Amino acid sequence: MSTNGFTTCLWFDGEAEAAADYYLSVFKDGRILRTAYYNEAGPGPVGSVMIVEFEINGQKFVGLNGGPEFHFTEAISFQIHCADEAEADYYWEALTRDGGQEVACGWLKDKFGLSWQVVPPGAIDLISDPDPARAARATAAMMTMVKLDVAAMRRAADGD
Repeated sequence: MSTNGFTTCLWFDGEAEAAADYYLSVFKDGRILRTAYYNEAGPGPVGSVMIVEFEINGQKFVGLNGGPEFHFTEAISFQIHCADEAEADYYWEALTRDGGQEVACGWLKDKFGLSWQVVPPGAIDLISDPDPARAARATAAMMTMVKLDVAAMRRAADGD
């Protein structure tokens, strides 16, 4: 049985090092752990980056330069549970700049195509309210949003 926890492997087409640097610039609590390079065994060019191991907020990642065969999809995303609206604004702006894309319902894709959910405080509480009518109104409001607006979701839940 493993005692090392989990490491998320992110497949890139030659951009693993740039992606790791980018994520470390967005999330301030992080560091590069190790970089490994392709050797004569391949399949990448000798001396090019094969993997970059990095850590963000205690979560370990491996960026693998695996080639063009696989791409990120919305089937996998990372949720950022924000402490306040200012933090939600920060992550939304940081992850959509330089080619990122706003999607819907608090989801976005960063410039590498990785999906993120920026969750301001209170959003999950509203859509999971014990009163099914309140939860339905909050959820219906959320479904019309790109970036989540908790105040608008709360007004909808309250029937305003």
